[in-house]
Amino acid sequence: MELDPLILSRLQFAFVVSFHAIFPVFTIGLASYIALLNGLFFANGNPAWERLAIFWTRVFAVVFGMGVVSGIVMSFQFGTNWSNFAQASANFLGPMLSYEVVTAFFLEAGFLGVLLFGRGKVPQGVHLFAATMVAMGTFISAFWILSANSWMQTPAGVELIDGTFHVTSWSTAIFNSSFWYRFLHMATASFLTGGFVVAAVSAYYLLRGRDESANKKALSMCLWLLLVLAPAQAVIGDFHGLNTLEHQPTKVAAMEGNWETQSHTPLLLFALPDMDAQENRFEIGIPSLASLILRHDVNGVVPGLKDVPRDEQPFVPLVFWSFRVMVALGLAMIGVAVAGLVLRRGGRVYKSDRYLKVLVAMGVSPFIAVLAGWFVTEGGRSPWLVYGLMTQAEALTPSLTGGMALFTLIGYIAVYAVVFCCGVYYLLRVIRQGMLPHDQETVVDDIERAKRPLSAAHIPFDDDAGHPVRS
Repeated sequence: MELDPLILSRLQFAFVVSFHAIFPVFTIGLASYIALLNGLFFANGNPAWERLAIFWTRVFAVVFGMGVVSGIVMSFQFGTNWSNFAQASANFLGPMLSYEVVTAFFLEAGFLGVLLFGRGKVPQGVHLFAATMVAMGTFISAFWILSANSWMQTPAGVELIDGTFHVTSWSTAIFNSSFWYRFLHMATASFLTGGFVVAAVSAYYLLRGRDESANKKALSMCLWLLLVLAPAQAVIGDFHGLNTLEHQPTKVAAMEGNWETQSHTPLLLFALPDMDAQENRFEIGIPSLASLILRHDVNGVVPGLKDVPRDEQPFVPLVFWSFRVMVALGLAMIGVAVAGLVLRRGGRVYKSDRYLKVLVAMGVSPFIAVLAGWFVTEGGRSPWLVYGLMTQAEALTPSLTGGMALFTLIGYIAVYAVVFCCGVYYLLRVIRQGMLPHDQETVVDDIERAKRPLSAAHIPFDDDAGHPVRS
């Protein structure tokens, strides 16, 4: 059987992007949280804020490093697997990636060391400024990356001449028609991710009676944040969907599993899309609700997949079910946030073991939701790489063979598995260790200072007591 380099290249890039995406979506929210904790400590001197900041900075260091390592190869893949696309889009994407390095990566690199190692060595105000700059750098990085991706979804401000994109308006290209919807949607997702992870870890400690004062503060902050942002994300997602309906109607048709252009379109709760038969099997839906959501009118007409040729249709089952996973998790997040508000009465939110266990379980939900949303966004664009202008087949490196693509895919999986396992193992050690006593965090003899200040290697993983054990 002949290996298809296009399919393997798509799988390779999807794997790399999916693996990488879970790290920046966490660090963006976590960096802002760390800056806030440092700001609170600077303002009132409460040691609980400092201990929380120290603990989450250690987590941030690991996750940030994993994100950098996993993200470097993506730009290489433009040249190795998608050279036609790299050549065609160089006039736009080249400067965009350079802007990210100059404005975001340099900012993060310049202040990250101060954030990680400067506590107690520089004035508190300088340390707070460093934390703020790192947080700002993560947002600037997201700005450029999401602008580039949005341009691929809704290209604007360019002309395609002899197979090359020439920029005619930088402002139109950067601030294309879908950019702000995607940026706000992803920024909110990042805060939700950070909020749910911090809430999950805080709930984990409260279940074990550890550092109750500090973790109650952390959990309370997160639940207020989630109560605001979880419903807000649903509203932003609705506006994003309306924008997608305007510019990428085929993607919306795949999200809804709608084959025929029709009014009174049902919202399908369950269906098995059949690409060959161009129909759904075993449909369960709510009549007219999709028309009401997408057109704000039960008589609204929703486009169907049959409006475009089969070779321009995305893989409907992936888009259809990924969208439902994302929405279901979003509704679950809203429910958890509202339940937290109800349980605040009488302080039950800190005492309910059942609710705290739900929070721990929900710690992974934003990562799954982000990946599901990413599958909808990228899978729904297929077969286009630059929507309506360049297909994935046209963007592929001409000399690439199936064997080459398979070999590098296996290599990426192997390397990333090692990176992921090592990173998760270390994070579990950090979480198991928890926050050190205040005197150990703030006063350290220079002679005894570890060569790896953030290391938790001296904490045995099988220490059931959960207390630090020094060699």
